[in-house]
This record gives sequence, C-alpha cells and structure tokens, in this order.
Amino acid sequence: MKFRIAAGVLAAFCAGSAQDFSAARIEKVASGYRFTEGPAWSRQGYLLFSDVPNDRILKFAAGEKTVPYREDSHGANGNAFDAEGRLYTCESRTRRVTRTDRRGRTEVLAEKWEGKRLNAPNDIVVRRDGNVWFTDPAFGDQADRRELDFYGVYRIGPRGDLKLVAKPQGRPNGITLSPNGRILYVANSDERNIRAYDVDRNGETANERVLIPAIPGVPDGIRTDEKGNLYVAARGLLFYSPEGKLLWEFPTPETPSNCQFGDADLQSLYITARTAVYRIRLNVKGALQY
Repeated sequence: MKFRIAAGVLAAFCAGSAQDFSAARIEKVASGYRFTEGPAWSRQGYLLFSDVPNDRILKFAAGEKTVPYREDSHGANGNAFDAEGRLYTCESRTRRVTRTDRRGRTEVLAEKWEGKRLNAPNDIVVRRDGNVWFTDPAFGDQADRRELDFYGVYRIGPRGDLKLVAKPQGRPNGITLSPNGRILYVANSDERNIRAYDVDRNGETANERVLIPAIPGVPDGIRTDEKGNLYVAARGLLFYSPEGKLLWEFPTPETPSNCQFGDADLQSLYITARTAVYRIRLNVKGALQY
C-alpha cells in the first residue's frame, strides 16, 4: 500500500533542503503487529525490528516473507549493528543491553549502575570505533520497578566500561550520531526536545545543549542522513537541518516510533509505526555509523 505526500508539505520541504521529493511515496512493507520499534539495517541486506508486546525480533528482506529472527527477546526495543555485524539490543524486560555475534552467541554488556539495576534500556547507537551509547528511561509499569532514582544516558566503551553521560529531568528516548560520529543526539520525550552533545575521539561528551525545542508531538526514535539532517519520529516524521531548523513535516498512516535508513544504496527510510513497518524512497543517503 502506498500513500502520496501532500503537495504543500513537499513544496515546503523542497524549498528548505534543495532536494526533490515530488515523487516520494510511503509504502507499507510489513504489518499485523502490536507495536513495532527498534529498526536496524544489516549490511547483509535485511532489516530487523522489534515487535515489543509479542516479545520478538523480526527480519524483513525485500521480496521475502517477514520471519521471526529471535523469539523470547526479553522485551527487545532498540537494536543496532556494529561493523562486525554484531547485534546490540536494549532488553526492556531484563533491563539490560546485550550483544549477539554472528554465530548467535549473546553477552550482557550492561545491566547495573553502581550496584542497581538499570530502568529499562530503550534505544542504542554504535560508533565505528566500538563506542556505544544507549538511553535508559522508564515508561508505564517500568517505573514501578525502578531501583535508580534518575533516567540516564550511558556510554559503553570499546573495553566494556560503563559510563553515565547524562541524567536528564525528562525521559530520554531515541538516540543517534551525526554522520562523522562527533555529535550525539538524544530525544527527550517529556521535555519534547532534542539535545546535542559534542563527542571527542575517545567517546567523551561535552557542551550539552538543546538543539531542537518544542517538537510537535512526543519525540521517539531519531536518525541522521549523510548531510547531517535529522529525522525525528514524533507527530508523523519531522525532518530538521543540522542547525535544528524544521524542514519538513511528513504525515504517516500511524504514529511512528522510530526510523532507519536501509537498502543497498541506503536511500530507503524504514519507519516502525505501531502495527506496521513503512518505507519511503529518498534521494539522500542515510548515515550509518558502523
């Protein structure tokens, strides 16, 4: 199923970005789920995404039937691959972050901070050098079993060391990096903003600031393209310049939770949105950090 984008919306975006989206369509590629999240593109040519309430990770490849990739996923939410093809997963039910190698062997990377269990790891991003960042909010009944008295943004270093990056007042949600890996972006669902942090070669962060305030809707997953533009799942899909200027508001059939660039040319934007997964073909490549 394909949906046409309103001409006025397209014109506004094209004027701000000097790109031609006049032929853009949104296409439903998988459906029949309860709540989809965590899209991650593998260089092996497929998309993984979480069906959170059904406790599984699913695999989509163009021209093939969508199939289970992992059952009993421990409440898998956010997912990401690294340069070696290993899968990183935020497990909201076991309250931990895991890494699974290409042989299927899984190891726990993070589950406690200063002796207390994490809240419910939500979203994750991996840089080329092996640094990993993830958010740890608590939504719904997750808040009833918290041991920590704060929400956190964390970094796992290449040697496995866990460091607290930020303790925001509101709940951090989506997380991503700029194309060069030197800026970390974090969506805050309660404050309805995107915060940015400068990141050095060692993974240390500095200069925290609000890049995008007053986002329409509740911001969730975020991604960047090769030009540094940000794609925010909120009230539909919102597209911002690297400076935080709104370029385009893209209406979606369902409220989106996250997005990820994929396909061989990285010019398809996959969108997880409640009961389905959608795809938009664009004329800009996505930024994969691995």
